Amino acid sequence: MLAFTFALAAYAAVRLLQGDWFKVALWFVGAAVLHDLVFVPLYAGADRVVSETLKATGRRNLTMYVRVPAAFAGLLLLIWYPLISGQVADHYRSATALPGDSFLAHWLLITAALFAGSALLLVLRSLRPPRPGPLRSATKERPPASH
Repeated sequence: MLAFTFALAAYAAVRLLQGDWFKVALWFVGAAVLHDLVFVPLYAGADRVVSETLKATGRRNLTMYVRVPAAFAGLLLLIWYPLISGQVADHYRSATALPGDSFLAHWLLITAALFAGSALLLVLRSLRPPRPGPLRSATKERPPASH
């Protein structure tokens, strides 16, 4: 299976680089530099702010309830940015005969649904009584050291 994957990747690379290989290589280098120099510090800084804010309030265990929906919303924004920003709405409309101006509203709704689902999960987990873990139950059943 791995050999098939490498063969498929090699075929795609050969087909991709057949046209203008310099622009493709420039795009890959630019994307890597943009990711490493702009996006990583940006989302690492935002994550640190959220973690430190929740840590200061004594709720650091809630970080994942913000981190996961924010990561998915950011990933959707990254993938669909040209349509969300409206940059290619006319091209999209001419190619598909569908309106291209509703992507921002849809992305905002999906983002709201992701955060609402995370909040619902948090509420459901906070209503459930804590289960004793294997370590906690084992130490409760152990006799005192004086025996």
